[in-house]
Amino acid sequence: MNPFKEKTTKIFDSVRSWKELYDYSYDKNEVDPYTKARIILMNGAEYEANWFSHQFSRNCTNNELRRELALSRYIEKQQQKKIATLKPIDETVLETTISYEQLAVDLTAGLAKSEPDAIVKSALDFALLEDFDHLYRYADLLEMEHGIHAENLVGKYTEIMPGRPTIAHHRHPYDNIKKHINSVSASPITKLNVSIITAAEQQTMNYYMNIAGFYTSDIGRKLYQEIGLVEEEHVSQYGSLLDTNMTWLENLLCHEYTECYLYYSCFEYETDPYIKKIWEQHFTQEVAHLHKAAELLRKYEKRDWEEVIPNGDFPKLLKLESNVDYVRDILAGTARNTSDKEDYTDVSLLAEDSEFFEFQNKINKTVGDVPSHAVIESYLGKNGEDYRFQIKPSPIKELQSRVKDNTTLGRR
Repeated sequence: MNPFKEKTTKIFDSVRSWKELYDYSYDKNEVDPYTKARIILMNGAEYEANWFSHQFSRNCTNNELRRELALSRYIEKQQQKKIATLKPIDETVLETTISYEQLAVDLTAGLAKSEPDAIVKSALDFALLEDFDHLYRYADLLEMEHGIHAENLVGKYTEIMPGRPTIAHHRHPYDNIKKHINSVSASPITKLNVSIITAAEQQTMNYYMNIAGFYTSDIGRKLYQEIGLVEEEHVSQYGSLLDTNMTWLENLLCHEYTECYLYYSCFEYETDPYIKKIWEQHFTQEVAHLHKAAELLRKYEKRDWEEVIPNGDFPKLLKLESNVDYVRDILAGTARNTSDKEDYTDVSLLAEDSEFFEFQNKINKTVGDVPSHAVIESYLGKNGEDYRFQIKPSPIKELQSRVKDNTTLGRR
């Protein structure tokens, strides 16, 4: 599939009526977990595209170009609104959160398995274990406050047990900046992977930051606050991988190409017939946006799209699926790692005066005050052992206990 060779339509013809924007939501008791994950993913992709376009417009002096951006941006915001309301009214904030974290785990693992660039793969594997632990913390909160087992929400496709403990995720911001890729030499899948994971983690960061104040218990509000700040770290890490040398119009083209790739991937693997039609419709709309971006690149930079995206054929499509064995392998090999400037290292190898320990001592001054730890301690106090869904014990001995929350792994 090469979206540059697809027939296109006029962008204005994509404007939808209110009825077309709000007419369906899935049944939370029947929907496939990966349908929910795809909806969250595409919500994030549209958010990224929309806000990139806003920033482009705010840094552009040409009103003719800015009008073209505004038209495509409006259609993409309509797409985002339609996707957002596929979520039913009776799905709670915390139930939706479980789907966010399942997406984070299985998307990150899937991208890492396809990633040829060692630097990008290391970044994916590193944050994977942190999102994996977030799923565990939120799942225990869900069971403790609502009596709902998250294993049913994730379809038992994704294990729920401790990863690198969330208390260890808090790093000096300096350590979240990595070496960016070179879009000229990077493989097509690397460029897509970096763009996709940045958009997805940004969506999660925004959701947690915005929802924290609306949650209905103090312990939950604090957990969203803490994990929202970890997602800020993840967005800084992934965003730093993006090629900083690209022009605004090159970036526009790549954003539209990424959306085309994602919608086509969603269409190929969707199991809900109604939502499958939405992915197809949005793919057609994005092809029009892509062709417009190519036209603008040619008009203002005198360059063809092939100079930015050679060939244009999609690489292997993105399929969300279970990654139990892969996650276990990464957990077994890297659970004790932390980020150290452009690298990752076993925390035991850091100097005592390192910025990691300086930051840890400041933000985690009292372990008992750390929300992610407090959630598990509260659960243990009420139930004696934590809530998990695992096919066998953790590959990390320190994480096997169900009666005590580990606060030192990856930290001391």
